[in-house]
This record gives sequence, structure tokens and C-alpha cells, in this order.
Amino acid sequence: MPLLNATLTADAARRDRAGRGDRRGSPLTAREATRLVALRNLMAYRRYWMAFATGFLEPVLYLFSIGIGVGALVSGFEVGGEEIGYAAFVAPAMLATSAMNGALYDATFNFFHKLRFGKLFDQMLATPLTTMDVARGEMTWSLARGGIYALVFWLVMVAMGLVDSWWGLLAPAAALLIGWAFAGVCMAVTTFMRSWQDFEYVTLATLPMFLFSATFFPVTAFPTWLQWVIEVTPLYRGVVLVRELCTGHVTWGAAFSVVYLVGLGLLGLAVVRRRLDRLLLS
Repeated sequence: MPLLNATLTADAARRDRAGRGDRRGSPLTAREATRLVALRNLMAYRRYWMAFATGFLEPVLYLFSIGIGVGALVSGFEVGGEEIGYAAFVAPAMLATSAMNGALYDATFNFFHKLRFGKLFDQMLATPLTTMDVARGEMTWSLARGGIYALVFWLVMVAMGLVDSWWGLLAPAAALLIGWAFAGVCMAVTTFMRSWQDFEYVTLATLPMFLFSATFFPVTAFPTWLQWVIEVTPLYRGVVLVRELCTGHVTWGAAFSVVYLVGLGLLGLAVVRRRLDRLLLS
């Protein structure tokens, strides 16, 4: 009987949330609620820290195998009217990829499990937390993971002498924008997924972005029509931003990338909140 009463109370609370405002009289501020959701994820990873720590190794291995290995055979490419070494060309793109991977892991696979199988968000909504709190907290954690991966990779770049400008100090902040954009978009897409098989579409989208977003060679190698397609993808905008900062050749393209990535993340956050309302409160 106590369990039944608790269930009925939780259902009533959720129905009440569906028709009321964002904070709904919650004793928690938006900042406090977001911090609690993110902190819950941090505590959950204490037992799986090895899986978390090894997530940044893939871009590092690409840097050593392709950036340095192939770099011995390729003189480099021109950036901002100046030719740079191949490793210095590839490294910023790998940094952007680190931020993307870190945010993507939690915003897709882990988010889907919590939503569809673990029913974790249903339990959260039985508390004063709201769907916007859940969305912000999960997005904050994905952003933090992407930022940590990018920061570690950036330190590797600094140690290898691949950051050629004081502008490069802003590269980790740029990586946070990349994580923000991918966290929002990936979480929004994940709310529409029905099974684990749907994640094949994630790979179908991210693998071409990784290969063709001026990661290993300039986008000018493609036909003009394909360049236009590539230049509107979030990873390309992130690569452009980070590469300009690390090389010191900053243009208005960097400003456009900042606005683009911030806007994409905000759009994704809005979609996630609406989808969680529909999936969990209706």
C-alpha cells in the first residue's frame, strides 16, 4: 500500500508538472537543479572511470599515426596565407573531434538508456526536478565530458609544440562550444530513437563528418557544391574555429562558428525539453 500511494503521488505530481510553468514552485533554482543532475552523473562514473578516461585516446592515436606518420610524407597545407606542418593542420581538427566524441557518448547511448530502459528520468520527475532541469543537467554533463577530453588533448598539443599562437589559449573554450552544440543536437535526436539499432544512423552521420570536415585535408579539395554542404555541418564549424585559434589566423569565420554552435545547442536544448514533456509527462 505505501508503494501504491507513492506511485499515485508521483503520477499526480507529473500531471501537475505538465500544465504548469518551468520552476512550478520548486524549492530549487535552475542552477541548483542542473548541478544536482550533473553531480549524479559524476557519482555514477566513479566505478567506471577507466571507460571515461580512455575516451580521449582515439584522437590522440589519430594524431600520432596520421598527423605525424603521414606528416613525414606531406609538407603541409596553407592556412591564412601561411603554410603550416601537417601535424599542426590535423591536431586542431582532432581537438574538435575529442570535444564531439566526449559529448556524443553521453548524449546518445547513455541518455537513451536512462530514458528508455533505466527509467531514471521518470524517477527524477517524481522529485521537484522538471524536464528542463533534466535536459540542462544531462546537457551540462555531456558538455563537461567533451570539455575534459578536449582539455587533455589540448595539453598534448601544447607539449608537442602544435599551438602556434596565444589565441590557442582559447581553444579549450572553443571546444566547449563544440560539445555544447553536439550535446544539444544528439540529445534531441536520441529522444526520437526507438531501439539500439537506430544508433547506426548516428555513426552514419558522424563518420562522414569526421572524415570530410577539413580534418585531414582542406575542404577546397571537394567540388563547390559539396563544400557548401560540409561548411554547414557542426564539426566543420568547430574545426574551423579551433584551427584558426591554434594557428593565430583568426577571421570572421570564427565569429560565425561561435554564433552557429551556440544557436545549435540552444535549439537542441529546446527540442529536448519539449520531447521529454511529451514522453514523460503526457
